[in-house]
Amino acid sequence: MTSRRLASGLACLFALLACRPASAQLKKGPSTAPSAPAPAAAPTQPGPDNLDLRFANGMAAQVEDRIITVDDVRHEIAPLIPQLQRQAHNEKEFNDMLESLQDDTIQGLIDRVLIVKEFRKPKGEDQEPRRIPDSYIDSEIARKQLEEFDNDRSKFLAYLRSMGKTLREFRRDTEEDIIVQYMKSQQRKSTSIVSPVKIEQFYNENKERFYQEDKVHLRLIQFTRGEGETDAQLLAKAAEVTRRLMNGEKFEDLAKLFSQDPKRSKGGDWGWQNLSETEMRKEFRTAILNAKKGEVPDPVLMTEGCFLLFIEDRKYAGIEPLDSVRPQIEMILTQQMASISQQRWLERLRRDAYIRHY
Repeated sequence: MTSRRLASGLACLFALLACRPASAQLKKGPSTAPSAPAPAAAPTQPGPDNLDLRFANGMAAQVEDRIITVDDVRHEIAPLIPQLQRQAHNEKEFNDMLESLQDDTIQGLIDRVLIVKEFRKPKGEDQEPRRIPDSYIDSEIARKQLEEFDNDRSKFLAYLRSMGKTLREFRRDTEEDIIVQYMKSQQRKSTSIVSPVKIEQFYNENKERFYQEDKVHLRLIQFTRGEGETDAQLLAKAAEVTRRLMNGEKFEDLAKLFSQDPKRSKGGDWGWQNLSETEMRKEFRTAILNAKKGEVPDPVLMTEGCFLLFIEDRKYAGIEPLDSVRPQIEMILTQQMASISQQRWLERLRRDAYIRHY
């Protein structure tokens, strides 16, 4: 597991765990509830999230012997509140969206506790609880300090103080992040291979999803107009490059030599471009419209210079064939199956645990 993969997993942690509670406020688990720690002190200043009004005792939920505090929830939702304020059309809609976000966040935090508990559960009577090697945790903390705090430890420690966290607590959170990512990846690995029959069925039922506009894989060479340079001089440059193309030189190599556009180092490669009127300049679209794969249309003269275009590949408007979209469909179905599998797994963990919503 590399630190890069860890970073990717941590970035999508909130989205993967967010799942609203399905039922009542008290879920059945073991007959005897664990004793709850003392509730955390409420923040001195109430935020714009109404959490202090909704959870007056400072506790949002209890999972086994762990309390999900109002501050835990606030930390997760605070960055998202401005987006809700922009989306909501009135106060009632905002409050409804806010409550839904709070419920999703609380469930996500509950699931996080359950996933960590499942990871630490010994697999046999003689086995010790599993743990993440210290070197993994040290590496992830070092990555965060480097990428998020410019490797400035004073900034990092100031951040911890602003969050009211100790270094020990931050290390615990980092270890749990790694555990959640690992456990979810194990669930994804257990997903079955998608059968060709399901792929074909999905394609036939969702063909409209695979409609594509006219597209070209475009390369270009730009001759920027110099001071006092005429159209004839620019066209002469384009003609010389065209001559070399006809003699067998590659457009990509000539672009690296002559082009004055930002993609010069990539051989003038601008990738796939839609031919729609809203996405491509009229002059380019007119030149490309009737061109075929492998062709070089007539040079395009514009105020800023002259452009020599090359149609590396072309796709015409219509429904893409099944073979072209098979990998895309397989990915969609795999993700769907993984999501269903993960949801069932989480539901099992919830059934076997003591969970109380306040």
